[in-house]
Amino acid sequence: MSETVTSEVGSVSAEDLERYETEIELALYKEYRDVLPMFSYVVETERRFYLTNDVDLSTHEDHGRVHYELELNDAWVWDMYRPARFVKHVRVFTFKDVNIEELAARDI
Repeated sequence: MSETVTSEVGSVSAEDLERYETEIELALYKEYRDVLPMFSYVVETERRFYLTNDVDLSTHEDHGRVHYELELNDAWVWDMYRPARFVKHVRVFTFKDVNIEELAARDI
């Protein structure tokens, strides 16, 4: 038995919603694969995944607690709900781990 969401437009089943989300994720992966060669770094935080060519990481300590500040320029954001994934400037503040990986140079 499946759940159905009803609105003024009509009804949508749980399977329809799952199919729609799967299609968005596949489109996002294809976009990622297409734009990856344009970037030098992969940056991963607890909330987001970014591709960028310019990343600056600063470590700050306040009352014994460490937090990180990231600044990215001309980045691509992995976020399936964001209509425009290319962003000019991103500042991220986090108390969690940050992973920055430099991508291997590609032979052209």
